[in-house]
Amino acid sequence: MNSKNISKKILHWYDNNKRFLPWRKKVSKKQREYFTLVSEFMLQQTQVKTVIPYFINFINKIPDLDNLAKIKDGILMKCWEGLGYYSRARNLKKTAIRITNEYRGRLPSTIEELKSLPGVGDYTSRAIMAIVFNKKMIPLDGNIERILKRVFYLRKENEISKQHLSNKKSFFGTTNRSNDYVQAIMEIGALICKPNHPLCFQCPLSINCISFKKNDFEVKIKNKLNKTKYFEAIIYQNKNKYLLVKNDKFNFLKNMPIFPMTEVKEKKYKNSNNKKINIKLSNMDMKIILNKINKLPKIKNKILLKKNHTQSTILPSFTKKIFSSVSKI
Repeated sequence: MNSKNISKKILHWYDNNKRFLPWRKKVSKKQREYFTLVSEFMLQQTQVKTVIPYFINFINKIPDLDNLAKIKDGILMKCWEGLGYYSRARNLKKTAIRITNEYRGRLPSTIEELKSLPGVGDYTSRAIMAIVFNKKMIPLDGNIERILKRVFYLRKENEISKQHLSNKKSFFGTTNRSNDYVQAIMEIGALICKPNHPLCFQCPLSINCISFKKNDFEVKIKNKLNKTKYFEAIIYQNKNKYLLVKNDKFNFLKNMPIFPMTEVKEKKYKNSNNKKINIKLSNMDMKIILNKINKLPKIKNKILLKKNHTQSTILPSFTKKIFSSVSKI
């Protein structure tokens, strides 16, 4: 079957099965640019079902690019609280400022200009080019990668490299409805070609799929070794107040309040009799000793926080996890 027929089948399926998502609402072209920009930033490393309520709240509080460029950081972070990866929010605001100042409030329409914006990489730039400007580009996200791996039955390490998968995108062909087509392929990956228990008998690509013919749906994942790092967090407490500091250790939590922490050797971690917790991040497994000290030290730029104020204060989930363990020490 040629790629033209494949695109027709995929779009036919999409027209009849697509989900209603708030960023797909019919709005003006300028607002479409804003909706796409915000949703693509939020969807970086976060699932659609998680993003939906945050997107709705974000748009209600910050309705357009001009407001985003001028928003106070505290309000921005409160809108983002719970989504994690707070650098995305900071980069989104920086991007809004750049677009306002350099592009008269409209998204630039070349992939090179898009990639020059803070927080916009290859995937996000291609998604914007397709969805906003209807350019014939297909970004590689997890859903599209999974479809390609199954259609071509890719199992070897070299077969699942980004470059090899990019070359395989020609399978999808092109269409004049590129804005819908990219979302249609992603939708098939999310709803039909799922990681577990794919719904092959509902899939418009099953006739083309080698994995379906072999009845073998395992998806090979590139070996990714997360580093394990060991830390000691000092829980300074005086009555009902706890000491936090502005983070300068982890890029993903830049300037966010955290407990004072130092990296330690594995031996110290294993030999410690203090309470320990584990926190798994996308690129690191953190093993943390909790060392409680009932006295506040003299530290510049410290933040004193009552435990019953943690819900009303903008904190990374990272810090909240430690707080939840403090009462058990």
